Amino acid sequence: MSIPFNNPLSIPVLGFCAYSGTGKTTLLKKLIPELNRRGIRLAVIKHAHHNFDVDIPGKDSFEMRKAGARQMLVASHIRWALMTEDEVEDAPKLPHLLQQIEQDQIDIVLVEGFKKLALPKIELHRAAHGKPFIHTHDDNIQAIACCDDTQLPSDLRRLDINNVAQIADFVIEYKDNYQVKSKLPLQAAPECGCELDSSKTLSVRAGIDNILSYVTPVTEQQTVALDELSNRVLAQDAISPVNVPQQTNSAMDGYAFKHSDPMLERYTIVADVMAGHSYDKTLQAGEAVRIMTGAPVPAGADTIQMKEMASESAEHVSFSGDINHGQHVRLAGEDIAQGKTALAAHNRLQAAHQGMLASLGFGELPVFRKPVVAVFSTGDEVCQPGEPLQPNCIYDSNRYTIKSMAKQLGCDVIDLGIIHDSEAALIEALKSAAIKADVVISSGGVSVGDADFIKLALEKVGQINFWRINMRPGRPLAFGQIGDSLFFGLPGNPVAVMVSFMQFVQPALRKLAGEQDWQAPLIPAIADVKMRSRKGRTEFTRGVYHLGQDGQLHVTTTGAQGSGMLSSMVKGNCLIVIGEDDDQMLPGDTVYIQPFSDLL
Repeated sequence: MSIPFNNPLSIPVLGFCAYSGTGKTTLLKKLIPELNRRGIRLAVIKHAHHNFDVDIPGKDSFEMRKAGARQMLVASHIRWALMTEDEVEDAPKLPHLLQQIEQDQIDIVLVEGFKKLALPKIELHRAAHGKPFIHTHDDNIQAIACCDDTQLPSDLRRLDINNVAQIADFVIEYKDNYQVKSKLPLQAAPECGCELDSSKTLSVRAGIDNILSYVTPVTEQQTVALDELSNRVLAQDAISPVNVPQQTNSAMDGYAFKHSDPMLERYTIVADVMAGHSYDKTLQAGEAVRIMTGAPVPAGADTIQMKEMASESAEHVSFSGDINHGQHVRLAGEDIAQGKTALAAHNRLQAAHQGMLASLGFGELPVFRKPVVAVFSTGDEVCQPGEPLQPNCIYDSNRYTIKSMAKQLGCDVIDLGIIHDSEAALIEALKSAAIKADVVISSGGVSVGDADFIKLALEKVGQINFWRINMRPGRPLAFGQIGDSLFFGLPGNPVAVMVSFMQFVQPALRKLAGEQDWQAPLIPAIADVKMRSRKGRTEFTRGVYHLGQDGQLHVTTTGAQGSGMLSSMVKGNCLIVIGEDDDQMLPGDTVYIQPFSDLL
């Protein structure tokens, strides 16, 4: 019988349980850095079964503890540790241990051990060990990480014990669901009552994960002609109706014959086989056919020698060079076999996909409907391009960059224009947009502390979080829900708008459209100039990458990096991403770049 567990923390706790030797520690040693890479702050509690020391005999901390100090706290500028002498008759109590955790510094606690405690757990299981399942008598098992040979007797969530990224996805999903349940969910937002958390500061990764946890992909499907599939997301697996290649054929211009060991000195040429034609007889030993690339290989033949390695004399041919059985023969279905998945659902279709689907004979395919995005700008200081520029005003550029990026992602766009500073007008625009669109995007009026009309309007129509993101440019961000629509409030500075869209709106729109597990491409490059940042903040510097004479990618900045300098986005072809742990990058250092090519 499991022991009840009451979580004393406001953050989730998730255990990992297994029989000895299954690999709990090995998995956690791989899982922890993967979660750290995704911006998850972790605490780990491990149940040790033996007397143990965490400091070294001879060190002051060890000697003072052994001398009788009940608690010994040792600290440096890198870490601190509290050691407590507290001998108990039974196993330590997890709730007591959890209360020692600084929960405001972490996102989730992972627990190794405490198998009998009724806390939520992932069970690890390897069929080769022959151990019984734990979940059959523990209802707290959330998922089972197991090997391919494991036969699960239940419908519990199955994870691949060797796929650390998949297990990390589950941990993050569990964390996000726990947070959703512990507060008013966005999906149940009332008509009034905006959640303003102006004190909340998030990392870029935490902001992305938070947003994605609220995105539900569209499910409506449309059957679309092959010519119209560009940039659409496939809704069902495309199953090949034919073999590719359709028949076993030649990969070379040459001669087809039956391989033997040893090879014959010469072969009698009995026919020519051109592409689109065939030799209908069975080729006999000692016979050969001249054959062109793509022509079907006759029955009885299994090998081809290219014509450059052949010598003809009258009606005979002899070969030179090495000849391996089956060489230069393309087997029927070796590229794509009939009845197999040619292209999986949730792929965004581009030219190469369309060409392959055409080669299989598809004239139309089911895709998810396009997400609908409504876009508007706010502020009395914003003027419409094409009209005279009023005193003390600026032309609206943000709306056009947002619309263009949304269209690049295959969305249908509704342009709501410029909404001037009137609470009533903004409320009406927001309500109307939420009815028509899956996503509503505004720019301007989201800086924490500003008394902008957009904030007053949002309080009346939806549930919105205002966040400070640890990034530059683009620190302020609003995200939430108006009715059934997602809402993004982007900053007002033009470059900050584009960077924020790339980092936060893009992954949300891709997931909404049906793409799965999309990640922004990050490519290593060598810095050619010194770049400064600030620890604890992600810096997105506009850059230009090129292939150096050393055969490696190099990158330099576009120069001045002001948030209003749109010319830097035109000059650049990538963002240089400087992570939270770095305060500067020197020439020769490896940095990561995010190319513009897929969006800008």
